[in-house]
Amino acid sequence: MDPPDSPLTYFSQMIDHCYDYAEAAKAQGRPIVGILCEYTPREILFAAGAVPVCLCGGSLETVPAAEQHLPVNLCPLIKSTYGYHLQGTNPFLEWADLVVAETTCDGKKKMYELMSAGREMYILELPQKADQPDALAHWQKEVGKFKSYMEKRFHKQITDDQLRTAIRLMNRERGLRRQLADLMARDLPPLTGRQLLEFKSIISGIDADLEQYEKAIRTFNAGAAVSAALPGSPLDLRQAPPPVRVLLTGVPTVHGAERVIELIESCGAVVVAQENCTGIKPILEDIDPDAPDPLQAIAEKYYHLPCSVMTINERRLDSLRTLAARFRPQCVIELVWQACLTYDVESKQVRRFVEDELQLPYLKIVTDYSPSDSGRLMVRIEALMETVLAKAAGPARQASR
Repeated sequence: MDPPDSPLTYFSQMIDHCYDYAEAAKAQGRPIVGILCEYTPREILFAAGAVPVCLCGGSLETVPAAEQHLPVNLCPLIKSTYGYHLQGTNPFLEWADLVVAETTCDGKKKMYELMSAGREMYILELPQKADQPDALAHWQKEVGKFKSYMEKRFHKQITDDQLRTAIRLMNRERGLRRQLADLMARDLPPLTGRQLLEFKSIISGIDADLEQYEKAIRTFNAGAAVSAALPGSPLDLRQAPPPVRVLLTGVPTVHGAERVIELIESCGAVVVAQENCTGIKPILEDIDPDAPDPLQAIAEKYYHLPCSVMTINERRLDSLRTLAARFRPQCVIELVWQACLTYDVESKQVRRFVEDELQLPYLKIVTDYSPSDSGRLMVRIEALMETVLAKAAGPARQASR
């Protein structure tokens, strides 16, 4: 059991902390702005005095309500988010003065049309040709239009100095989260992947969170080991042989939808790197606070996110290559939410890259938020672990001869 003042205990109560923070901010007159994608620049929201809150739904309980309006075979993240909207059961969404959305996948775009009938929304148009200069120029204009909209909506001029202050805040948060992620590169990581995932708040820039990040880094650098305090993370990282090292890629595992990572680690593995939007993907790159044009620098950083909606998405393979060299996984598991077509189609390229270039076993999991397929997934994950262990035992047998 973790002591009550430990960072793990603190972040196990993350939603309660965020609720208290947002409630106090609302009482002080600060606007609450819901965001639904990592492409939304939090720096602009901070510079406008707003509190950015991630509203991506991870609850199975809100899905049935959404299926009264949305196709049953749609991404569960979209359905869960829309279900919260219909039921009015997410206090952060109910507090939101504005919801910022973006043109990533078609399912989300059409869901936004339904949601906008009852809520104020701003849509960021995201071009999707990742390497085209005119696409980046279009995105820079979109970010500029968004800044202007925020100024008018909340009656506040956003200065370059305010943007630079916000950049420094987000750089600090990204840097601390990178340091936590880097702990998993050790031969014996001090955390499970599930516990590392716990170190993510739905609200960015909370001072108390940043202090807890720093405390956690000091604690684990001093030699503290993993605890089994969090549900779904009973793994003993000091076992012999050590657990199989897994790189997880694909869709985000938002709060409440951590089932697959828990299944992976219950099969004798540790997820040492999470190349997704709830993991390391959005924190790999910082922004130069001293750039001549801070707004342009912000736009460039967010445009570089290697999401599967981009075409051609070579940056994702570059990211996987870098993470594989850093975290030394023994296999790659790709998680795809049902009906997430961009990740589902892109998985063919990812598999070829993993097996041909990285020379690692690969497993693709397509699922939704229902636990009904957990038994079947466990069988497939266990088979992958056996393959990895057999591969690792081969050189050892050769060496012993």
